[in-house]
Formats: sequence, structure tokens, C-alpha cells
Amino acid sequence: MAVTLHGFKFSVYAWIARFALHEKVVDYDWVEVNPFSPDMPKSYLDLHPFQRVPTLVDGSLTLYETCAITRYVDEGFDGPALQPSNPADRARMTQIIAIVDSYGYWPLVRQVFSHGFFGPRIERESDPAELEAGLKASPKVLKALSDIADDGLYLIGDHLSLADIHLAPMIGYFTKTSEGREMLKDHPKLESCWRQISARDGFVDTFPPLPD
Repeated sequence: MAVTLHGFKFSVYAWIARFALHEKVVDYDWVEVNPFSPDMPKSYLDLHPFQRVPTLVDGSLTLYETCAITRYVDEGFDGPALQPSNPADRARMTQIIAIVDSYGYWPLVRQVFSHGFFGPRIERESDPAELEAGLKASPKVLKALSDIADDGLYLIGDHLSLADIHLAPMIGYFTKTSEGREMLKDHPKLESCWRQISARDGFVDTFPPLPD
């Protein structure tokens, strides 16, 4: 039975899951789900009671929460390992993912990207105060990640990890704004890592179809 990924085409977390599946060369079926829909089908709520995306189904296994999905994709399928074997590096990977989820997603994506880029292109009113709040909070997040990053090609050493896969889409959305691009330049180590990751086929081929 084929793997099925339920997600919203513009969701950064669905993008993360697709990025991981691409890197592991896992074939999957895509089911479009709009988590903002007022009439969410019961069939999806049976899979994800909190009405968010993504959700992965593999046979009898149903998983939601992106970090659980990407770890399963890495450990459950053949392909290059996406988690470090060293315990300290693996802990760093988990730390970076936690920073991104707890402190990075809201300012980088929900505030800067949504109000500085996405909203105006789908004729949704943007809130300048939200954009400003995101721009104010983002430098602290970027500095924390830059302080952790190694001087290698990726955030942890010279091999792509789930930390890179988790962060790169967030930065990809953030840097769709001119303010985000300029702010990332203040963190050259992090910018260098991101440029290496964003050049990968897995990143490019899964980039969401954003409106012009």
C-alpha cells in the first residue's frame, strides 16, 4: 500500500514532510486538505482530531505532528540517514527543531511571511503590526540558530539532517520578503547553510506553488 500524505499546498509543515520524503526517495500519494476550511470532512478529523496538517498514512499507521512524521520517514525507509549517529549531534538536531517550532515558526512564517508576502497576494488584508512584531522577534531566533550551527555545509556537520529539513522551508518563506533576506545576511554562517540546503533538488522540487 502506498504512503499517503495529507497536507495543504501552502503549509510550511507539509512542505517539511514532503522534503523529507523526497530525500528518502519515498513514493507517496498527496491528498490536498485545507485546515482553514469551515467544513472539514469527518474522514480527515478521524485522522487528525486537531484539524491541522500534515498527516501521514502508511498502511495501518497514521501519524500527525511533523517531527514524528519526519523521524518515521527517516527510520522506516531505505535511503540516506537523516539523523546523526552521534548522541550529542542528535540532541543538537532535536534542539534545533524545537527552537524552530517553539520560537521560529510564528515570527518567521505566520508574521513576516504571511503579512509581508503571502497575504497581499491572495487579497487578504495584512496587519503591519504583525509584520513589525515578526521582524522584531526574528533576529533573536536567527542568532540562536546561527550560534548553534557548525561551519560545515549544513547545520550539523557535513550531512543533511532533519534539522536542515525542518528549518530550510521556514527560511525559504521568511526570505520571500526583502526584510527577511536582508536580516538573514546578518547571520552569514546560517545564510551559508541555508543556501546549500536550498540548492538541493529536494528543496527546489517540493517548493510550494506560491502566488506571484
